[in-house]
Amino acid sequence: MSKTDTPQAGDDRAADDDVVALLMRQHGDIRNLFDEVEAATGDERQTAFHRLVRLLAVHETAEEEVVHPFARTNISGGEQVVEDRLAEERQAKELLATLDDMETNDPTFMPRFLKLRADVQEHARAEERYEFTHIKRAAGAGTLAAMAKALKAAEAIAPTRPHPGVESAAENVALGPIAALVDRTRDAVRKAMSKDS
Repeated sequence: MSKTDTPQAGDDRAADDDVVALLMRQHGDIRNLFDEVEAATGDERQTAFHRLVRLLAVHETAEEEVVHPFARTNISGGEQVVEDRLAEERQAKELLATLDDMETNDPTFMPRFLKLRADVQEHARAEERYEFTHIKRAAGAGTLAAMAKALKAAEAIAPTRPHPGVESAAENVALGPIAALVDRTRDAVRKAMSKDS
């Protein structure tokens, strides 16, 4: 497995006992993959970009299903913190979806890609500052471990392409197959969390 692949259940390099450590490692993987896409050319850039699209889509879906619900109810001002992160995620997903429909050799690709990179890095810093730090303080070791397990369960079945507008349960009602996939992701999260309760 390359360093930029998404950690899956049973992956020894994933922080099995701490969701925050796992998410921080994934943020590092995302930064590295942005570097790889920017440095590559031709088919290598296209391949690296497709890996980045998958990693971002899976990572954000898992955060939406595991991290944000905990933050909403367990950190001070959690509702607003999560709403701000969801707005950032939606904006990034929209740009990612546009880029995903383009060829990486399109002359407009790199300027848009660099905008996406800046937005994603700003979003990651906000998550780390306003969510992860507070989750680490609010959750005990058992909860952090259960959340890490749930995060990996969600990632195992999450959509691998961006779907702007699927940032919350309320927006999933009329989305057909995407909603079904999100429901399966939620079921996997609940099952993983209940095993550790």
